[in-house]
Amino acid sequence: MMQKREFIRTLAGGALGLLITPEMADHMARVSPRALASDEPFWDAIRASYRLPTDYINLESGYISMQAQPVLEAFIGHVRMLNAEAAHYLRTVMVPNKARVQARLAAMAGCGADELIITRNTTESLDTVISGFDWAPGDEAVYASHDYGAMIDQFKLQAKRYGMVNAVVHLPLHPKSDDEIVRIYAAAITPRTRLLMVCHVVNLTGQVLPVRKIAEMAHARGVAVMVDGAHAFAQIDFRIPDTGADYYGASLHKWLGVPLGAGILYVKKDRIAKLWPLFGDEGFAVDDIRKLNHTGTVPCHTDLAIEDAIAFHERIGTARKQERLRWLQDYWTSRARAIPGVVLNTPSDAARSCAIANVAVDGLTPAVFAKRLMDEHRIFTVAINRPEAGIAGVRITPHLFTTTTELDALVAAIRAIARV
Repeated sequence: MMQKREFIRTLAGGALGLLITPEMADHMARVSPRALASDEPFWDAIRASYRLPTDYINLESGYISMQAQPVLEAFIGHVRMLNAEAAHYLRTVMVPNKARVQARLAAMAGCGADELIITRNTTESLDTVISGFDWAPGDEAVYASHDYGAMIDQFKLQAKRYGMVNAVVHLPLHPKSDDEIVRIYAAAITPRTRLLMVCHVVNLTGQVLPVRKIAEMAHARGVAVMVDGAHAFAQIDFRIPDTGADYYGASLHKWLGVPLGAGILYVKKDRIAKLWPLFGDEGFAVDDIRKLNHTGTVPCHTDLAIEDAIAFHERIGTARKQERLRWLQDYWTSRARAIPGVVLNTPSDAARSCAIANVAVDGLTPAVFAKRLMDEHRIFTVAINRPEAGIAGVRITPHLFTTTTELDALVAAIRAIARV
């Protein structure tokens, strides 16, 4: 275990505030990601790269991930540059710069640069796919009651507009096996099913779903698969093609720590041609993914900051980040599960969760529970109440800057509230 003061001092310099010295690289090489997960001096040094609120504990990183200070400062620099360059930047280097950033994202995602575009967020990405299908009356789509509301609404809109049909499945909060989940999706597929949507990480509970197995099952039945990866990209260690997805959308303002206004859409190469774009653009061939990316004038400084966020992320490493986040979640949930009257709506199996967990207290609505955490204990969370999915609780989402002291405070607060 490294000395905290030495480690923080080493991290203090450099454009991104996280330069890995030979000594640090040696330490990280010798210690496995799992062992490093509980190395508090290491993570205290990472925490030093964030400017955190002092009047409350932030445990709601699932909505938006705070930018590390080096990324924020780089972003502000891009804003100043663009303000000075104005139209000159847009007319000379905007397009090649965006292409460079997209290529770097594609490399991180493990896909071809000709299969990925930058969008504004997951909703835009996946709604582009849903509305891009040439739906006919009687066509069917499958999704879960646990899925994100914006995409559910988009499917409902297609049903009203084209007469297609939506089949909704219900997922167990504590599945006994991957096969149990796969069978639930398989039972909803008919000869008319054209598209199946599945969350990689369920935003309500943090449950990690076996997307590869679900995709293989659906493909065997001739059904395309769209994955909601809003909470997986830059939290879970994976590559998009490994999921088996035909379409994959994610937000970059969550776990990658990019400024608001950036997401990705992956479309498998052989699926591009048949997908209608949301906005007309005659400048690209029908099988060119850029046809789906007609955005008009956008905040280019956000695109540039993606590279800074990737650099910060990669200096830590996805595997190390995943193991730390999973360790933090288990740190508090393993204690909370033992408190009488407390219910965890997230699987205890480490392979089925990572950073996010959902907790409830008997006799309290999620809204009251969340309010008491904030008002009485200065812990900021979010209430989740989705009766159609059978979920009622408070979502707890720590991040790399979260300390065990803060999570101890959370457990103590839950214990105090549950006693009343």
